[in-house]
Amino acid sequence: IPVVDVRLRFGKPARSYDERTCVIVVEIADITVGLIVDGVTEVVAIPAEEIVPHPDLDESDSRQFVNGIGKVGTSVKLILDCHKLLTDDEGENPDREIGY
Repeated sequence: IPVVDVRLRFGKPARSYDERTCVIVVEIADITVGLIVDGVTEVVAIPAEEIVPHPDLDESDSRQFVNGIGKVGTSVKLILDCHKLLTDDEGENPDREIGY
C-alpha cells in the first residue's frame, strides 16, 4: 500500500524510518493508505457531540488538515481530515498525491 509521511504534509522535516516507525493504515474513498506518524499513544472513539470546529487561531497552512477538536475527558484531541492529507492542493486528486 502507498504511504504518506504526515510530517511532510505539515511542513516538518522528515525523520529517518526504521522498525519503530509508526504507520496508521486507513481507508478513505476506497483507497487504503498508510500514514507515517511520530507515534500513537491511544486510540479513542469520540462521540460526534464532543467534536467542535477548530478555532482559527493561527495562519499556518497546516490548519487546513484539522477537521475539528474532540473532547476526551479533560483533554482535547485534534481531529485530522485524512482526505485532505491525501489530496493535492486543489483537493481533487488523491491518487496522484499518494503515488498511484
